[in-house]
Amino acid sequence: MTKKIAIQGIKGSFHHIVSQTYFDEAVEVQPYLSFSAVVESLITKKSDVAVMALENSIAGSIIPNYAHIDDQDLHITGECFLEIQHNLMALKGQSIADINEVFSHPMALLQCKEFFKQYPHIKLIEDTDTAEVAQRIAKGQLKGIAAIASLQAAQRFELNILAESIQTIKHNETRFVIVERQQIKQDATLINKASVKFLLDHKRGSLAAMLNVMSDCNLNLTKIQSLPKIDTPWKYAFFVDITFEDFSDYEKGKAIMKIMAEEFKILGEYKNAKK
Repeated sequence: MTKKIAIQGIKGSFHHIVSQTYFDEAVEVQPYLSFSAVVESLITKKSDVAVMALENSIAGSIIPNYAHIDDQDLHITGECFLEIQHNLMALKGQSIADINEVFSHPMALLQCKEFFKQYPHIKLIEDTDTAEVAQRIAKGQLKGIAAIASLQAAQRFELNILAESIQTIKHNETRFVIVERQQIKQDATLINKASVKFLLDHKRGSLAAMLNVMSDCNLNLTKIQSLPKIDTPWKYAFFVDITFEDFSDYEKGKAIMKIMAEEFKILGEYKNAKK
C-alpha cells in the first residue's frame, strides 16, 4: 500500500524534495499550502505521514510547528536535514533589471535579504510557498516578477535562473521532521535522539536542575525552545531535543525528568539524522 505523505507546498518545494529522499518506498505526495492544513490531513487520516520543517540554520525555529505537533498529540518518528540553496528565477528572457517584485515564503525572503540590498528597485512580498510562486509565474507567463525557489522548481516549471545560491549564509540547512499520529515501534538500539516537552515550577534553579539531570545521565542537549503556556500568563513550556549513545541512559534520564517536571511529554524517539 502506497504511503500518503502530506507536505507544505507543491511539487518542487523543499518539503517535496524531503519526501522523495527520506522514504525508501514509493509514496503519494499530498500538497497543502499551510502547515495547519498538513496537520489537519494527518489527524483526519487523509494522509499517513507529514513532513514539517522545524528549524533553519539561518532563520531559526519555526515556532508554530512545535505547537502544531504538541497540541494535536502527534509524534516525531524521524528527521531529515536538507541543504537549502535558494535561487532567483523568472520567465526566460528576463533579467534582474526587468524584475520589479519577488514573491516567496517569508523564511526564504529572510534568508536572502542581504542579496536584495543591491537591488533596491525590487519589492519583496511574502507568499505561501516557494515552488507555488514559480508555478504561478510559469502558468500566467508573468513578466517583471521573480520567485525564490529550488533548482528542482526552476526545472519543473521551465524558468530561467537569474542568480544562484542567493542565501546570505551559503551553508544553509533546514531540519525537517517526519510526523505521524502514533509513535511507531522502533528498535531501541537504533534510537539515539528524542524530542520532549516539559513544564517546571516557576522558581529559581528549576531549569538548571533539569539540565543538570540531562548532563548527569549523559544526554546531550542539542536544542531548547520555550513557548508560552497560553492559559497561564508568564509560564513557559520547554521543548528540548536530546541525543545519547546508550538508550539506557535516556531511559534513566527520562524517569528522573518525569518526576521533576510539573508536566512531561515525549514528542518523539527516533534516529539522529546527523549521525
